[in-house]
Amino acid sequence: MSIVLPEGFQYTTAAVVSTFWLTFYQTIRVSRARKAAKIDYPQAYAEKAEAAASKEAQIFNCAQRAHQNTLEWLPQIIGSTFIVGLKYPYLAAAVCGTWTAARFLYTIGYASGDPKKRNLFGAGYVNGLTMLTFVLGASSYTAYQLVTA
Repeated sequence: MSIVLPEGFQYTTAAVVSTFWLTFYQTIRVSRARKAAKIDYPQAYAEKAEAAASKEAQIFNCAQRAHQNTLEWLPQIIGSTFIVGLKYPYLAAAVCGTWTAARFLYTIGYASGDPKKRNLFGAGYVNGLTMLTFVLGASSYTAYQLVTA
């Protein structure tokens, strides 16, 4: 079976590249917060008592968690973007780009140090909706179409 990339697939790849910029931004946020909180490597998070006693430690924990949560979902987002992009490149690019923009807002809100702000401008809802409809639905449907073609 040969795979022919459809017209518009370049937008799919551009959307995936946007996720690289997202994780780069998150890495910088985490690194700065780590330094401000004086949390040494290899400690992944500030201890509960440290976070309770220090606003900087709480901000570090929140920035770290936003980054970690993104990394947990990134393989599914990138994989589903490429799968869906094989049949529906504009949809794939739009959803991945929207997810990435929402993750920027999620990170900004969460890294404020108040975990409740992670849903800044509805970013958490966009992320959840993307997971359900795009990763599970559209990628499964596209894979089915490719297998049965």
